[in-house]
Amino acid sequence: MLRLRAHPLKIALVGNPNVGKSVVFGRLTGRYATVSNYPGTTVAVTKGRALVGAEVCEIVDTPGVNAIEGCLTEDEQIAKAVLVGDETDLMVQVVDARNIRRALMLTAQLAALHKPVVVALNMVDEALERGIAVDANELARELGVPVVELVAIEGRGLEALRKALADARPLSVPALRDVSSQVTWAHEVTSRVRHISSLSLATVQEALSRATRRPLTGIPILALVLYSLYLFVGVFGAQTLVRFFEETVFGRFVNPAAIAVMAFVPLPIVRDFVVGEYGVITMGLTYAIAIVLPVVATFFLLFGFLEDSGYIPRLAVFSDRIFRAMGLNGKAVLPMVLGLGCDTMATMTTRILATPKERLIAILLLALGIPCSAQLATILGILGGISFGALLTLFGVVVAQMFLVGWLAARVLPGRRSEFILELPPIRLPRLANVLTKTRLRVWWYLGEAVPLFLIGTMLLFVLDKVHVLGALAQAGRPVVHGLLGLPDETAEIFVMGFLRRDYGAAGLFRLAQSGQLSAVQSVVALTVMTLFIPCVANFLMIVRERGARVAVAMLAVITPIAVLTGAGLNLVLHAFAVTF
Repeated sequence: MLRLRAHPLKIALVGNPNVGKSVVFGRLTGRYATVSNYPGTTVAVTKGRALVGAEVCEIVDTPGVNAIEGCLTEDEQIAKAVLVGDETDLMVQVVDARNIRRALMLTAQLAALHKPVVVALNMVDEALERGIAVDANELARELGVPVVELVAIEGRGLEALRKALADARPLSVPALRDVSSQVTWAHEVTSRVRHISSLSLATVQEALSRATRRPLTGIPILALVLYSLYLFVGVFGAQTLVRFFEETVFGRFVNPAAIAVMAFVPLPIVRDFVVGEYGVITMGLTYAIAIVLPVVATFFLLFGFLEDSGYIPRLAVFSDRIFRAMGLNGKAVLPMVLGLGCDTMATMTTRILATPKERLIAILLLALGIPCSAQLATILGILGGISFGALLTLFGVVVAQMFLVGWLAARVLPGRRSEFILELPPIRLPRLANVLTKTRLRVWWYLGEAVPLFLIGTMLLFVLDKVHVLGALAQAGRPVVHGLLGLPDETAEIFVMGFLRRDYGAAGLFRLAQSGQLSAVQSVVALTVMTLFIPCVANFLMIVRERGARVAVAMLAVITPIAVLTGAGLNLVLHAFAVTF
């Protein structure tokens, strides 16, 4: 029973991935929440406070897990640490009503903790749409704890959940000796509490689910997804929206207004700092808002749609065989796709991979060949305006290099590859409100985290330019850039800027292309080298954080010559065959 106590009651939300825990957390706590990394890790744990009856309780949203016993990922280790320790007095297991058997396998492990539990049976509306009915009363008798039906996204059942917390008690689950007997028990209980009827919607969804995983149908579906990405992000985001923001919003209003105001400032260095070549407004804000933000927003919007539709996990299954050749498994598709938004963020997500070898290879491939949103904006903006063949050439070369490097790394690096076990959520039509909310939060993350770095990076470039460091570095690299790569001398400085921030390197190439200083072939070569080139400072520091300085420096030593030699070879081939695109 809930009662007044010396410290707030500590309630942990626990459950498999994608069961709606975070939605339940948000509904219980409202806006009073803090997000922080668990001590000694990069895993974020969200905490908040909620009023339950007359008592204020502390709510912890643990990472989504499939197990808390056996060989655990970092997420699962942290979840177990939270549940076992003094941070948890009571557990609320959030369960996907569409996949009760998977949840029960976790329930069997939670029972061994002997802590009070309430089961929140979420997404009952979507389960019914698929012809799945779970008898909550029968499930409560099987487990010996309260079971509450929820539609958390709509707030239905939340009040019943709050009331049920007072009746929480330890699970009454028979002692299970091994994983096999967990599986058997979960199957038997599922058969008693779940009832499935034949529905045309469920049949269609299952057929579509199978189609996404089979090569004969999966490849055309993937091609359609990639083409949609090109149209929505590359054409609409990187061209239409970028043109509007750059030429109209900043070109006609923001920058002229800033230049007019700064004309009254008597000191030239101050004017240059704000509206000069490396000005915080004319370069920093212009590139961050006008060029990169439209691509980030459109990418996150489409990614959120694919994520909520259930396609991303199926893409992991479909691509598992390809990733196996590189010493990875299908789970690596998530950081690779997220890398198209931000390589720094994607490097953090490699912790979902189970072994150190897999995490190292994934980080290497992210740093080598996955273009971040700023690069993607430039690639699509420049090459999309040249020809589809130019785009195909760049991505073909980059993918081939990633495959080669991954294949070699899988055979050179010591360690093992983990088994690929992934539970597939059902295929469904995403809720527009959910997708927009996710996009808004991710765009706010970009505005809060990335834009300040743009401005800091602009200031650093301003200082380096004034003390002539940029010029010296660029001068040292010009023989390679001009001689081997066949690019204008100015490109050397752009590559230097690209290390400070990939965004600026990408923006510099964008400026060169717009001014007509890059031919079609030069654009392909320059963008290929930039894509394969060393990661930006932020990503480099994240690699140091994840793998250590020694590994990060070693990656730079490997990636830099690969990028230069690949660009040189591509330049020779394109000129030898007189390719003009």
